[in-house]
Order: sequence, then structure tokens, then C-alpha cells
Amino acid sequence: MTTYGLLIFDDVEELDFVGPWEVFTASSMLRDGRDTAVLIAERSEPVRCSKGMRVLPDHTFGDHPPLDVLLIPGGRGAREAQSHNPVATDWIARTAGRASWNSSVCTGALLAHAAGPARGRRVATHWSHEDELDALGDVTVVRDARYVVDGNLVTSQGVSAGIDSALWLVGRLHGREHARAVRRYLQYEPAPPYLADEPVAG
Repeated sequence: MTTYGLLIFDDVEELDFVGPWEVFTASSMLRDGRDTAVLIAERSEPVRCSKGMRVLPDHTFGDHPPLDVLLIPGGRGAREAQSHNPVATDWIARTAGRASWNSSVCTGALLAHAAGPARGRRVATHWSHEDELDALGDVTVVRDARYVVDGNLVTSQGVSAGIDSALWLVGRLHGREHARAVRRYLQYEPAPPYLADEPVAG
């Protein structure tokens, strides 16, 4: 059984945690409910996300179950917590030390750096914050990969890239064929419109 803990906070970017949540819960469904995913916040009140979604956490920093996987999303709130919320960074540092795997999505890498798990590691973040993360020092920013694995840390580029890193992680935990089954269930086969400038024939 795997327990996934997804951190949420005010101004968190919605898809940064909802994308991995979908992967983790679909994985659990295909494993006959043997895994658990929980949303964890500093307080029990609803969290107002970056684009306005309101989400109710399952647990607070003080009452969550032991975690096998800790996921740190990004958004404006991550950048605020990086500098101004020692309660969050202290909790991340303690929790990351006990988890088997740690992961960040987008600018969650800045928060992972502030709390410690990303220091001395190769990491990815949103393209618009790569220079900012690099300037913090004690980190190697990888600029040409959707996600990066360094030891027990998995970091991804912005927003939708968290789906990729979550799929890699469930594959690492439960096998490649399982990850392929999760991807097929999600029908995650990116074919973005407007990817090229050429007009579409038809």
C-alpha cells in the first residue's frame, strides 16, 4: 500500500496537484483501492487556489498519516511560502525526511529548495522560474526535460508536466505496465492543437 500526500496552500496552482492526484487515484483504482491519496494543508479551512478553485484538505500538518510520497506543487503560494512561511518549510523538511519519495511540480521546486529536499540535486521547474531557482545556488537546474529524477526526488517542469512525473513515479512503484494502464485509463495522449503554425488540411 502506498500513501500519497499532496500539499495544498492558498494560491496553489490547481493542475500542479490535481494532475498528479488523478494519476495517483487512478493508479489506486486499478490496484483495487490499495493506495491512498490525501490533501494536506497547514490548517483545516478550505484552500483558495490560484485560479479560484476552493479545496478542502483531508488533513493538517499535525494529523496526517505517514506518507510514502510527498508532493509539493507550485503557484504564487509556493513562492510566498518559500520566503514567508517557516511553518510550511519546516513541515516539508520533516516530512520529506521520512517519505520514501519526494516530488515537486512547477515552482514547487522553489519551496523544495527552501525546505531542503532539492538542495544539492538536479531539478526541473517552470521555464519562467529557472533562472530564479538557479540563482538560489546549491542546485542544478535542468532546462530541457519534462521531469528529472535525482535519488528519491522527482521534479517536473510547469503545471501539466506534473502528470508526466506522477506517471513515472507510479511506474517506479508499481511497474511500467501498471503506469501504461493508468495512462490509458486517463487517455493521456497529448496532441496539443496549435502546436505548429502550419494550417491543418481538411
